[in-house]
Amino acid sequence: MKILETMKASDYEQLVFCQDEKTGLKGIIAIHDTTLGPALGGTRMWTYDNEEEAIEDVLRLARGMTYKSAAAGLNLGGGKGVIIGDPKKDKSEEMWRAFGRFVQSLNGRYITAEDVGVRETDLEIVNTETDFAVGLPGKSGNPSPATAYGVYSGIKAVADEIWGSADLNGKTIAIQGAGSVGYYLSELLHKDGAKLIVTDIDKEAVDKLVSDFGATAVETDEIYEQEADIFAPCALGAILNDETIPKLKVKAVAGAANNQLEDEKRHAEELKKRGIVYAPDYVINAGGVINVSFELTGYDEERAYRKISTIYDNIKKIFNIANRDDITSHEAANRMAEERIEAIKHVKTSYINK
Repeated sequence: MKILETMKASDYEQLVFCQDEKTGLKGIIAIHDTTLGPALGGTRMWTYDNEEEAIEDVLRLARGMTYKSAAAGLNLGGGKGVIIGDPKKDKSEEMWRAFGRFVQSLNGRYITAEDVGVRETDLEIVNTETDFAVGLPGKSGNPSPATAYGVYSGIKAVADEIWGSADLNGKTIAIQGAGSVGYYLSELLHKDGAKLIVTDIDKEAVDKLVSDFGATAVETDEIYEQEADIFAPCALGAILNDETIPKLKVKAVAGAANNQLEDEKRHAEELKKRGIVYAPDYVINAGGVINVSFELTGYDEERAYRKISTIYDNIKKIFNIANRDDITSHEAANRMAEERIEAIKHVKTSYINK
């Protein structure tokens, strides 16, 4: 990989390698764009096969955070952190403290939070070494409920787009992923009278959804072929591809997973051709980042959730742009985010002698 050429292609600002031999830390921080404000994005700990895979992941995720924050109307840029290692056995207090010092060295250009393989207790340790960590216990905490509430709000917008009503009673939702977000989303949909079809590689997690919400369980490779109204991917990325899209028997795709489209342009167009409404992932799943962003100004849960509920309006706005300009909803979302960033780039301020 030619790293600088890759960064230039999508105009990344900074890529920071974090290595500490004594603690075993092998981390990377990517800052994509800080036009709107400091780069906010969680840190992910994963067993990457090699360094190049980790670099590709952190760059892709950082850029996604730029678009997510811009589309959500937040005054934040996009960044991400990844740590190469097994989250089940490679964590230690000293490793997290070493990572916290690297975050602190960026002096607020990057603000970290929780992501895959990282827990609130890990962030507490990071926080001992840096002021730039959010999603902490006693503040916004676990982002999963907030993410789920945002996806739920977006699904209601999708329902209104298709059926002219946000009422989900009697609608069938096929949920891929029974983790924390999948569970909280299932709870909200169940309360609204939706019927649930669920799958996950974790049988115990699926059994809990069946027990708590009367969901119907299917095998992981069967979820794409279910007769349902809406498919909600809440697990892996790149699940909308040449193999899976032809199998779909739904009217819409609206879920929490990041980077759902394997090829963003081509697969968004394929969904449009098939008449399947698509809620762009980085817009509908922005509840978590919206929630933790409120820690930066003094966390208030009521205000945070009020802001998260505007995901409904953002999804509707995207559909309006897509219908008006005859473009895919993914392109419409990108256009909305890019126009906001471009507008702020041209803001002129009076000179202040500091």
